[in-house]
Amino acid sequence: MKKDIQLLLIDPQNDFCDLPESYRPADPKSGSRLAPALPVQGAHDDMLRVAELIRQGGAGLTDIAITLDSHHRLDIAHPGFWQRADGGAVLPFTPITAPQVRAGEFAPRDGRALDRCLGYLDELEARGRYTLMVWPVHCEIGSWGHNVHAEVRAAYNEWEERHLKSVLKVVKGTNPWTEHYSAVQAEVPDESDPDTQLNQALIEQLDRADLILVAGEASSHCVRATTEHVVEHLPSQRLERVVLLTDCMSPVAGFQAQHDAFLDDMRRRGVRLARSAELLPALLDNVSR
Repeated sequence: MKKDIQLLLIDPQNDFCDLPESYRPADPKSGSRLAPALPVQGAHDDMLRVAELIRQGGAGLTDIAITLDSHHRLDIAHPGFWQRADGGAVLPFTPITAPQVRAGEFAPRDGRALDRCLGYLDELEARGRYTLMVWPVHCEIGSWGHNVHAEVRAAYNEWEERHLKSVLKVVKGTNPWTEHYSAVQAEVPDESDPDTQLNQALIEQLDRADLILVAGEASSHCVRATTEHVVEHLPSQRLERVVLLTDCMSPVAGFQAQHDAFLDDMRRRGVRLARSAELLPALLDNVSR
């Protein structure tokens, strides 16, 4: 009997990939090459391996789901949202805490948002997972950076046409008032926005699988947060079915320790760690069942 093997691919988008020049088209306005906003070292090679796994072993996959980090330009984790006490700009990779805002070190540029921001920061910090980080504007909806890596998209397009199935696209991050590293739920869910709350349909789909292959970017943030929520919410709690493809994910620069801690924690909880080539035989074997 054929097994249900699902590939969950986290944020395989241009803005997260260290793309060579040949993968970066010219900006029609400036004529210069477009550049990824938040490139993760190693991500381009990760995505090439993902594409190759889909091409070689795709017939053994039951479903593919990809998540798409999707932001507005004005977002609580983007520079244009904030200003310093002297009115100066807040640069990317600046952490902001609730005490700093209360002390006046940072403030939202729209003063009417102050109470809401403080409420968010208090709740975020109480949950103990992340401190608010101001990132470069990335994965802006409608931009080239929001698009999927070209090789991955080509591979799953071939898979879709060959198997007459559509890849599930899971959009996350459109609510500008909360960070949304995880594809399963926002870091601080907004009660008025169902898209920030637990994605029950995704969890139920994953729980039907005999094997869940997880890959994507970045292992220190969105892959980590998504996998942690999957592990937390899978109804069956059969975590041995979850496999992290360790050669198909990389951490944001400066966050190697978080990457290592994530893998150690998942291994301790029963999640499997493997390289993509190690999973290919299982996919090929599933074709003939």
